Amino acid sequence: MSKKQASGYQFEASLEKLENIIEQLEQGDLSLEQSLELFETGISLTKQCQKSLQRAEKRISVLREKNGELFLTPYEGHSSTDTED
Repeated sequence: MSKKQASGYQFEASLEKLENIIEQLEQGDLSLEQSLELFETGISLTKQCQKSLQRAEKRISVLREKNGELFLTPYEGHSSTDTED
């Protein structure tokens, strides 16, 4: 498995674990201590997912065509001041 595939798998696995934690917490059948432990794990998983998404965002490139040729340009993202027409 390549490093890129492993990274994608880790993101998916972390996201799935996070979803399971949310389901368990929403059921409300856990003790306070169990809930706190799951919450702490969820926070850690959230941070891992955010880091993975940030790495992925840095790799995003946009293909642009100019005079029949394709150019790769860095992804600029959307700022909070961008509006949709």
